[in-house]
Amino acid sequence: MDVILKGKYIVKCKIKAVTGLHIGEGNNSLEIGGIDNAVVKDAEGKPYIPGSSLKGKMRSLMEFAEGKVKDELLVVTKGERDGTSGIHIHICGDEDCVVCGLFGRNHGKHKLKNGEERDFTDAVLPTRLIVRDAKLIKKSITDKMKENLDLEWTEVKFENNIDRITSKANPRQSERVPAGAEFEAEFVVNRLKVDGEDDGDLYIKKLIQAMRLLEDDYLGGQGTRGNGKVQFVDIKIFYKDRDAYFTQKQPQVIAEAAALKNLQF
Repeated sequence: MDVILKGKYIVKCKIKAVTGLHIGEGNNSLEIGGIDNAVVKDAEGKPYIPGSSLKGKMRSLMEFAEGKVKDELLVVTKGERDGTSGIHIHICGDEDCVVCGLFGRNHGKHKLKNGEERDFTDAVLPTRLIVRDAKLIKKSITDKMKENLDLEWTEVKFENNIDRITSKANPRQSERVPAGAEFEAEFVVNRLKVDGEDDGDLYIKKLIQAMRLLEDDYLGGQGTRGNGKVQFVDIKIFYKDRDAYFTQKQPQVIAEAAALKNLQF
């Protein structure tokens, strides 16, 4: 298989939290007086959006949109190793699959949800999409907002689960980034030529489709209970062809918009 890099599409934008945003840190420990369910933070103690969370959510939405959530198209990931029921995601050997082509495949043999085994080694290509961690724009959390926050950069949301028979309450609290906070985001889509066939703009258009799906869904946890609505704003798409990495040629802005709904691409 011949694979040549033709260029890179680079999407720079802001991610705006329209509602409170909770992306958990995965820490199961509980400190006395601490919050039950904290958000992930960087080394400076500020919340951020991990690239893995963004990429995983967009992949999931694209799998549904492209009709890939079927027993014969889902592989068992975590369960292959620890014997549990596992996590199911879409991976296939179709070289024209836009989901696997954009978000990547895991090489080697896999067990499908329907019990069959497949080896995708020969179908593996470089993953085209790179998603950077999205850092908090500090000034987006204003002094006025901070007056109403429970912590320096975040708020605490209280919820209560009521037993239907005894009416016993089970209160819990979750940390979340407040509505209005913004994050600097960057996506890179590699444009490849595989066995003489040029990607063209196919995969950058699929990324834009995934971003549109995310705006009408949610990011992070507790999305069916009010959290996680986001918007992409101040969008610029650059194209940097292969020659630019060997010369002083500057990347070209090929599209821009104040909001995703206005992006003509």
